[in-house]
Amino acid sequence: MAEPVRVANCSGFYGDRLSAAAEMVEGGPIDFLTGDWLAELTMLILSRTRAKRPGGGYARTFVAQMEQVMGTCLDAGIKVVSNAGGLDPRGCAEAVAAAADRLGLAPVVACVEGDDLMGRLGELAAGGQLRHHGAGGPITDPERFVTANAYLGCWGIVEALDRGADIVVTGRVTDASVAVGPAAWHHRWPRDAWDELAGATVAGHVIECGTQATGGNYSFFTEVDGMARVGFPWAEIAADGSAVIGKHDGTGGEVTVGTVTSQLLYEIDGPAYLGPDVTARFDSISLEQAGRDRVRIAPVTGEPPPSTLKVAMNEMGGFRRDVEVALTGLDIEAKAELVSEAFWRACPHDPGDYDRVTARLVRTDKSDPASNEEAVARWRLSLAGPDEAKLGRAVSDAVNELALATIPGMFAPGGGGRPRAFGIYRPASVPADLVPACVSILGGDRTVVDSTAVAPTADGSTVVLAGPAESAPPPAAAPGGPTVDAPLGRVVGARSGDKGGNANLGVFARSPAAFAWLDGFLTAERLRELLPEAADLEIDRHRLPNILALNFVIRGLLGEGVASSTRFDGQAKSLGEWLRARVAPVPEELLP
Repeated sequence: MAEPVRVANCSGFYGDRLSAAAEMVEGGPIDFLTGDWLAELTMLILSRTRAKRPGGGYARTFVAQMEQVMGTCLDAGIKVVSNAGGLDPRGCAEAVAAAADRLGLAPVVACVEGDDLMGRLGELAAGGQLRHHGAGGPITDPERFVTANAYLGCWGIVEALDRGADIVVTGRVTDASVAVGPAAWHHRWPRDAWDELAGATVAGHVIECGTQATGGNYSFFTEVDGMARVGFPWAEIAADGSAVIGKHDGTGGEVTVGTVTSQLLYEIDGPAYLGPDVTARFDSISLEQAGRDRVRIAPVTGEPPPSTLKVAMNEMGGFRRDVEVALTGLDIEAKAELVSEAFWRACPHDPGDYDRVTARLVRTDKSDPASNEEAVARWRLSLAGPDEAKLGRAVSDAVNELALATIPGMFAPGGGGRPRAFGIYRPASVPADLVPACVSILGGDRTVVDSTAVAPTADGSTVVLAGPAESAPPPAAAPGGPTVDAPLGRVVGARSGDKGGNANLGVFARSPAAFAWLDGFLTAERLRELLPEAADLEIDRHRLPNILALNFVIRGLLGEGVASSTRFDGQAKSLGEWLRARVAPVPEELLP
């Protein structure tokens, strides 16, 4: 049986800390250096970059990091796996090879392609094989999309490593797959090693967002030392799929059951975490503090993956313009009403001339304000439509007309902005057997790897396991004593984010008694009361008592997704902290 493999992360998004690769390579022993550069929005950003600058379809910061650490990695036998290839994995791999040549190095560089479906959309749509994710209906107008990338799994990465690659550059693989691939290759797991693959998937999910596993974005950050410079995480994955999450000694932040739980809840849906390699049951996870900055994740129950792959698709949504008018001091509602009426009197276009008109009164003002800023509320208007001209000078002139003719103290923060193009995220699905991974060694040949990893029965159907029964709540009763009105965050932590147009909100307790109370208190209906923005929306509530947590999916909160959302926080990153700030009757004995 092989020794555990230590897989380190050095990037949680495109734009993360540039020095992180060197910190992980030089800060302690690792076997693999990995990083996640891609989000749903990143593919759209890369498509715009490529349209302006040929060769701009990949994350150039990854190439810069490789120039910093490539020599050390080769000397130490550290292999690199990254999805920084984005829309152009081969171009990214060639840029890495060119950097190596400048440094006098000769690594074996591989690229994994096959995820980009843009050239096949017509064929897939004509065959009824390209379908809306969730709703399931066929997509019949593929020409409107500007990106379409299937989420591949780990087996293309495994093939590249089998062929001797030192550096593997992929396109759109799942965030966790850059960790699952090294573990599957190191331990020689077969494709139906469901529990082992599930354990590696959970470990990959924990480290995929970098410092979010080591104290970053953690509700209880005031308890954590070294938050000004948090270290990046690694996962030590054993042959049975169990893992230990840690970080290099002497770096900031911490790795605790709390920080790991918080990251486990990030951007998930139900207890069955679907991936291209395996379905990992999050309701089977067990966490244990195994030492300072060490958290053990016990073997996780795995099931076969779905027979389809998710496809991240983006279309151009038109143009958008956001303007704000400051409302200061007294009579805020009356000022907002006058500004709105006067704007539309001055604008040569009617609201019906735009595809979308969203107006909000944002009350950031305070009573008896001690500073000018504390006296200011905002009237915020978002306009969207296909005609850029209707969002340009006409809107600016209408705002300018308000300056001397409407409310006292009128000014427009930021100058009113300019029209900008925006995209709309449209998730889809496609049969997995139609999207193989294509693996190339630069300067060598190309192989094709089947993406299908399902377990067929004798009659050719797919095995579907029952999955673990819902975990029983921890053996604790909810406190029954007196309550005190207090912010929920005094008792629970939260982590939130975007899932297309939906928002994910995970809430976790830090003791069995606190979870017993949370489980009874925080229903979907109670959440609607606490977060009025969600009052009319569908909310899915999922229990994860094994990690003392609940996960909510608020459907439609973000409209058509982050790129087009008119919410102040279009990615719902702050949704959990808003919930923690809400005051509710909390059992007195739970308060610190």
